[in-house]
Amino acid sequence: MKRTTLAVMMTVALAGTSLSATANDWKDSSKDAWIDGKAETTLLLNGNLNSFNINTDVKNGKVILTGKVDREVDKALAAELIENLDGVTSVDNKLVVVKDSKMRNKKDHDEDVGGLTDAKLATVVKTRLLFESETSGTAIDVDVKNGMVMLKGEVDSDAEKDLAEAIAKKTKDVKGVDNQLRVAKKDY
Repeated sequence: MKRTTLAVMMTVALAGTSLSATANDWKDSSKDAWIDGKAETTLLLNGNLNSFNINTDVKNGKVILTGKVDREVDKALAAELIENLDGVTSVDNKLVVVKDSKMRNKKDHDEDVGGLTDAKLATVVKTRLLFESETSGTAIDVDVKNGMVMLKGEVDSDAEKDLAEAIAKKTKDVKGVDNQLRVAKKDY
């Protein structure tokens, strides 16, 4: 009788451990799938990247980027967009840069990279504003010139205006922020 009771208790304990491990595996894989979907959507919505040439895989919150991009700045942009998503612990950027045959000389290359850097910054700031639930990302225009970010549009509160500015300032490579956002007047 004692052996039967002990055997039943051991079976229940092992089954409980097994179910717990299975539940954690399911939870982790669901979180990774959620991050992967968010990463794919972020790349798809970005107008500066060809998301069809970029693959994302997620394991325990780590995003692995593979595929091909035209320029180094595109590679950096993809990593920057992904590393700031909720749940992402790190980004392993394995994107391969395919040299752009239109680059004729160093001066053309430097001018192109400067413009792309501003475009990259505008895209990163806009994406962060869109993914922040406390800002009206679609109502905020983002312009960048030589690393200086200008925010324009109308927001609902001073707090939202300050949050949008903080998000822009926190973005890597931003030199400054000109916050021209207006707070909407409420009729009470």
